[in-house]
Amino acid sequence: MGNTMAEHEADTDRLARAVYRGLREDDLDPQDVVALACELLDWFHCTDALVEVVERNPAEVSPAEMTVLARRILDDMDFDPGFALAPERLETLRAALGIVARDLATRGIEGEPEIEVLQDCFPVGAGVRLADGELLNWGGPVLPGMCDDPAVALTSLAIMIQESLLERTWQVWPVCPRHDLGVHGSQRDGAAVWWCAGDGGHMLAPVGELSPAPASRRRR
Repeated sequence: MGNTMAEHEADTDRLARAVYRGLREDDLDPQDVVALACELLDWFHCTDALVEVVERNPAEVSPAEMTVLARRILDDMDFDPGFALAPERLETLRAALGIVARDLATRGIEGEPEIEVLQDCFPVGAGVRLADGELLNWGGPVLPGMCDDPAVALTSLAIMIQESLLERTWQVWPVCPRHDLGVHGSQRDGAAVWWCAGDGGHMLAPVGELSPAPASRRRR
């Protein structure tokens, strides 16, 4: 049973990837969609899109209809293309790191950090490798699905870096000089910001635009 399930999962993943690539490259093979639908139905998955695909003659389904059905099937199975099939996600994450890195200087961190895809994680995500070799991924890596929106990617990356540095040094960063409180990465009005809870909450600065804080303000 174990081997059979593993084979099913491998076949399903292979077919889902083929369908996704076909959609992405505007070269969808209807037979891949049918094969994926059959594989899922054989293992007791049942959705309207799956039933429609297997009950209709593929030759009678227009390319536009097949495209819609294929997208519905991938959505129904929560298929995620990860970084490998959607490399633009990594570009979004690297751009986000370039913004967050401007704030790292206020923490005394020098050098150019890099995004590192963590293949050993499940699901595969990304961490940050600092110039000194330290890997930041405390609390879990940034997942590919977080990188479809630049603001979400930037917020997620800022939070992961902040939590990783706290775990590494036990030093709160950043700190609001007005309230002497640690602030947190947050998404407000569609933008990634450093948010302070003092006086009902306010923005300290957009992520990437921190001002250096006096040493006396830094808290452990």
